[in-house]
Amino acid sequence: MNGTKYADAVGAIRAMENTLLTKNDIDQLINSRSRSEADAVISSRAGSISATDTLKAVWEMLKGYAPGCKELEILLYRNDFHNLKAVLKAVISNRDPSLYYIEPSNVELSVLVDAINNRDYSILPEYMRKTAVEAYELVTNTLDGQLSDSLIDNAALKAMQHSSDECGSEFMQKYSQLNAACADIKTAYRCSLLNKSADFMEIALCGSKELDKEELLKAALGGTESLFGFLESTPYSDAASMLKVSAAKYEKWCDDVLIELAESARMKAFGPEPLAAFYIAKETEIKNIRILTVCKEFGADKATITERMRKLYV
Repeated sequence: MNGTKYADAVGAIRAMENTLLTKNDIDQLINSRSRSEADAVISSRAGSISATDTLKAVWEMLKGYAPGCKELEILLYRNDFHNLKAVLKAVISNRDPSLYYIEPSNVELSVLVDAINNRDYSILPEYMRKTAVEAYELVTNTLDGQLSDSLIDNAALKAMQHSSDECGSEFMQKYSQLNAACADIKTAYRCSLLNKSADFMEIALCGSKELDKEELLKAALGGTESLFGFLESTPYSDAASMLKVSAAKYEKWCDDVLIELAESARMKAFGPEPLAAFYIAKETEIKNIRILTVCKEFGADKATITERMRKLYV
């Protein structure tokens, strides 16, 4: 499907944007005194895709408008690789992998289970095959689940960057680079705190066009102050500022920069970018509702809840 053929899909997404929660809605949710009040605010949003829908429902709607769109599939790569980790651990420990499988995903649970059980990695998408082989061998030979997880997480980020380069979408390239950089910074920070070795970081860090892997690794080995100093010389200086405050502040910053990227694609008339942007918006909206619900359950005050809310798309 070429760019102009997305025109109808983009038109439908424009209408769906009216179902997204607004700042006023979020304020009402924060001020709600009961679960029923909050549910009433959420259900007041009209449309076939509302705030109560799961990401799976949103994904099925998007794929219905744009079947076979490879650019959109990149949005689910991290879910795919998470599920690979989950199935690998479940099969090895003789547990039910369905308990850890998340949706939406490009790869069905049965396919992942068959691939691991039968060592038939050819049934997996090409972007996962090599990683599945390496992760299985690593975890069965070393029994180091953390190292295996790091390898798979790294591979997901690399696959996103490779596929976005192949499809030629500037938006998806930037999306993949942002995901890689945000994940690498978080990993480097944790490795620095835990005094992880260079060998571990070599497997755990991905690298991107904006954040050189070797320089990041070297900075992390020098401690958190060394890491912050390095980040301050890159386009991710704000990340260092957030990490100095707290990891939670940094996580919010990561989500906010992704929404800002989504906003940049919002008004495009053709191409899959507005569809991808809507998915990111729904992902953030659902996260906001989850954060708000948890905060209220634990009795957090309004100021704390407001501070933790992610930036809105509308």
